[in-house]
Amino acid sequence: MGVLMSKKQQVEKVQKCTAVVSAFQAGLKDRAATVKPAEGQVEEGEGHAKTNPDEKNTEDAVQEENDNSTSPSTSQQASAPTRDECKVNQEAWSRLRDGKGVEPEDLDKTHQLTPPAFVRPKREPDDDQPIEVDLYKKEEPRSDEMCDVCEVWTADDLYPCRICTRVFHDGCLRELGYLRAEALQEMRDTAHTVTGWSCYYCDNLNLLLTEEEMYSLMETFKQCKIIPESCLVSDELLQYRHFVSKQQFEKDLTDEQEEEVLAQFAALDPEKKGHIEWSDFLYFESLAVLKKFRTENSLVRLLTAKERDTARSVFQGLDLDKDGVITRAECRQAQQSWFDKLKKDSQSCNVSISHVGPICESSPASSGSERSKNDDSRPVTWADFLRESGIYILAARPNSSAMHIRLPL
Repeated sequence: MGVLMSKKQQVEKVQKCTAVVSAFQAGLKDRAATVKPAEGQVEEGEGHAKTNPDEKNTEDAVQEENDNSTSPSTSQQASAPTRDECKVNQEAWSRLRDGKGVEPEDLDKTHQLTPPAFVRPKREPDDDQPIEVDLYKKEEPRSDEMCDVCEVWTADDLYPCRICTRVFHDGCLRELGYLRAEALQEMRDTAHTVTGWSCYYCDNLNLLLTEEEMYSLMETFKQCKIIPESCLVSDELLQYRHFVSKQQFEKDLTDEQEEEVLAQFAALDPEKKGHIEWSDFLYFESLAVLKKFRTENSLVRLLTAKERDTARSVFQGLDLDKDGVITRAECRQAQQSWFDKLKKDSQSCNVSISHVGPICESSPASSGSERSKNDDSRPVTWADFLRESGIYILAARPNSSAMHIRLPL
């Protein structure tokens, strides 16, 4: 049986229920008003033996109603929304009585489906300090019971986020306008599968930046004349990278670095549209800011309980002897596993996503040839694994098939 619940608007719900009771009581009074005049006539025929105060109140109420019928008062006009709210509540109680919760399409979206105000995080004094994460104790967080938008539980499916504990109605997300038709269908197809789906909070990596970090990034965009919410072609991305290189390293890009930028463009445009979406470009740059200004310990603190549980499962799957240590090669293999879905979606792309990375790093081919076997066999503990994998776990959050970070070789 469905149950109508609310987290933040208990007061409003009580007021609405009170309005329903008041409407019910008003109906009883209206019925009494039609009966009492007849009783008054009988009493008048008996010589007005006694006066009934309730009858006097009823007559006054009828007189006031007659006066208001000719000229509606302000209070009567204000009662119209209350009657509409009563109707909504009556329908809700009917559904509740029938054993089914309220559907999001039946809610009054003018005041209940308000787009959330995103609040950027603030750095805490202990952000850079190591955090203790137990390898053998899974957290197993439970998803919320009510839709994060309308705050209502229904008997129909709620779609969970694979990163956080929020759940959503597809109708609520459609009304908010955060997801287009194809994105909504993707959510319906993947939210209840192993692949999972990221909600609009977790999908947006830019929301991980503080106000100071975002201000720095926006200043760079302005100086490069990057227009927000617009797509970028390859020439615009090259121009942007040249500007950043001059600003950070005081030199132009080399031919090899330009090739890497074009490889980055291909990885951010897996469907070969000839341009990269603004969100993919923004996520790529946001990850670059996080990697530049945040420590590994700080990035671990950004991981959710679900992400930490997934990291535990991956590490324990590689730690066959259960000694809490894996090799460096196994660590890189695990870091690539976060993007298995993206690899499947990007099979049509003829540019290897492993050849995409920051322009300031050496080329993958040379770095791969220089890596020694001793480095591949170097032991990696659970704490080291979590710190080194943090940036890749965050990069795997978006639902987009674009690759927003260079994978380890």
